[in-house]
Amino acid sequence: MSQSDNHAIQIALNNLLSEHRDLDDVIERLANGASFDQLQLQRLKKRKLILKDEIIKLRAKLVPDIIA
Repeated sequence: MSQSDNHAIQIALNNLLSEHRDLDDVIERLANGASFDQLQLQRLKKRKLILKDEIIKLRAKLVPDIIA
């Protein structure tokens, strides 16, 4: 994998991590509010899980497989 590929993956990873953190904050604020939309909360949590899966995939691309 080239240096530019690694750089592009790192940028994408940083963007996903930022969005994941932002969703975490929004979910926490919604859950702690007096009244909140349960459906919206479920959608945000689902998006957060999708982001987590994408983050794991990108991290796997950055770390080379080590054969023991």
